[in-house]
Parts: sequence; C-alpha cells; structure tokens
Amino acid sequence: MNHYPDGIIGIDEVGRGCLAGPLVVGAVKLNHLIEGLTDSKLLSPKKREQLNELIIQLSACVGLGWASAQEIDRLGLNGALGLAGERALAKFKLVESRIILDGSQNYLSKFSNVETIIKADLTIPAVSAASIVAKVARDHYMQALSLEIGGYGFERNVGYGTIEHMRAIATLGISSQHRRSFEPIKSMVANAA
Repeated sequence: MNHYPDGIIGIDEVGRGCLAGPLVVGAVKLNHLIEGLTDSKLLSPKKREQLNELIIQLSACVGLGWASAQEIDRLGLNGALGLAGERALAKFKLVESRIILDGSQNYLSKFSNVETIIKADLTIPAVSAASIVAKVARDHYMQALSLEIGGYGFERNVGYGTIEHMRAIATLGISSQHRRSFEPIKSMVANAA
C-alpha cells in the first residue's frame, strides 16, 4: 500500500436526481492509494462495500454531508448541494488543500480552493473514493428507510423514479421522504390541494 500525500480533497454527490430521500455529499482525502477506485456507479454493490471499508480505514479524512428532502425543497437543489458539501467538509483542515469537485457546477463557491472537473470520479482517486462512500452511505440509509416506510421499494430503487416507485406513489401517496419540489411529485401535490 503506497503512501499517497497528494493533498487533494475529493468531493462527489449521490442522490441528485432522486424523487425521495436525502442528498449525500462525500469528501475524502486519501492517505494511501487504494487499488480499484473508480466511479461508484461502475462497481458492483459487493465491490463498493469492500472499497468503502478500505477508504474509511486508510484515508486521512472522510466526511459525509446530508441534506434532507425537506432541505432540498426549501433551498433548491443547488442550495442543498452547497449545504451538504459544507457539512461534508466540516471536519477537514482546508488551508492548504486542493478541493476537486466532480462535475461542471461549483456548489461550494464559498471556498476559494475548489476546482470542478467533469468525470473526476473516473480520473481522480480521491473523488472516486468520495463517490463510493457517499453511494454506500445513502444506499444503507434507503435500505433502512424501506423498513420504516414500506411499499415504495426504496431498498431497490433508492428513491429514483422507477416504474415500481411511481406505481407505489400512485397507490400509497406521497411520503415524508418525497421531494415535493421535484416533478411529478410537485404536480401531484398541486393537484391534491
């Protein structure tokens, strides 16, 4: 295991396009180069779990920031991303760190040392690691939520607007975990009023 003192804090988010559940931003500063890091969506659930354990054990620092469905509705997606990102970075010492954010949109504009890179989760190990820890944490949350709020298939769809999920909303209605500012939930709420 090679020491990896590049000083980069990688940032990536999970749950942006979901109809239900929180938005989660992961932040990771690696201490060692970990084999197999890539975009979390390209990994099997088993491989993500294995890498998640290694990232937590071997990183200099790992942060997770959460924004609830209610915060997303109140602040909008960009505002909620900024809030979750700030929460993820709360335990980091940022003075000399370079922060690389996956994508083209800087939702952490209050920090001066942020650089956005499209597909950074494929090319920058710290961003890949952030993608993995955020995905695993959110998936675990949605699996637990499915036991609390049954019938929506959250353990399978993790809040995305699948056919199964849309049918469940039509049958069961909108739960407290649904984002009322997202379509088609927004129109359903307006039509019910």
